[in-house]
Amino acid sequence: MAIRVALHHQTSYRFDRPVGVSPHVVRLRPAPHARTPIHAYSLEIEPARHFINWMQDPFGNFQARLVFPDKIRELAITVDLVAEMTVINPFDFFVEDYAEKYGFDYEPTLRRELTPYLEVQENGPLLRDWLAGVNREPVRIVDFLVALNRQLNRDIAYIIRLEPGVQTCEETLEKRSGSCRDSAWLLVQILRRLGLAARFVSGYLIQLTADVRALDGPSGPEADFTDLHAWAEIFVPGAGWLGLDPTSGLFAGEGHIPLACTPTPPSAAPVTGYTDQCETTFDFAMKVTRIHEDPRVT
Repeated sequence: MAIRVALHHQTSYRFDRPVGVSPHVVRLRPAPHARTPIHAYSLEIEPARHFINWMQDPFGNFQARLVFPDKIRELAITVDLVAEMTVINPFDFFVEDYAEKYGFDYEPTLRRELTPYLEVQENGPLLRDWLAGVNREPVRIVDFLVALNRQLNRDIAYIIRLEPGVQTCEETLEKRSGSCRDSAWLLVQILRRLGLAARFVSGYLIQLTADVRALDGPSGPEADFTDLHAWAEIFVPGAGWLGLDPTSGLFAGEGHIPLACTPTPPSAAPVTGYTDQCETTFDFAMKVTRIHEDPRVT
């Protein structure tokens, strides 16, 4: 059964005076490797007087560079897209023979290409203590990743955190809580400390209500839902980049639409730029609407 949904996302900034605005970079277009089919996409910018240049960053992500020649009182960024929520089996992949079990080494050429995603940037005592509890026996790589992701999900509680930036791994482990971006960055550093190439992902998350309630276990969201989200991806030879979401403890599926995948969180920020000093009113709105649903055959 195919379900098509329309996602609407608007971010707006209202300034208390006309201000000069630096060039802005917007990373809100589905990445080339997104597995969820995207049938339509548009990006609208206000004010109308601006220049836009689409390009790809060094990691292959789409980004729009905006230039505003005049001072402005309001900046609005609106994304509309249509996605087909075709069910994706996150375990439908092959693995090279040498990488079937944890403990493998990347081939020399591949390791050089993955250098930015193997860089360890945090090595605090709490992170070392957490890693000491990881079973490093040579089990199947899929089983290893499932267990690792689930354990982090159990250890770190999800919270909505409005402060800017990403917590350090030590902060997240000390508080035993964090936003999705905090847990994602922690997982990236854990994977790298374990010798696995990993990157930070910023994207859209779409969750639809189930047709019927589950007889056992959670039934999912009570209403169709979408939001900006963050998770991690790991490179497994033969399979490529695989998404792991520590917020849910699950592998990424059709509801995970990557927008930017980078070695560090700042390079994946949805919007970057600055203005002259001023008072700013910020508004944010997202919604998902079902626009097509094939009848179920029973």
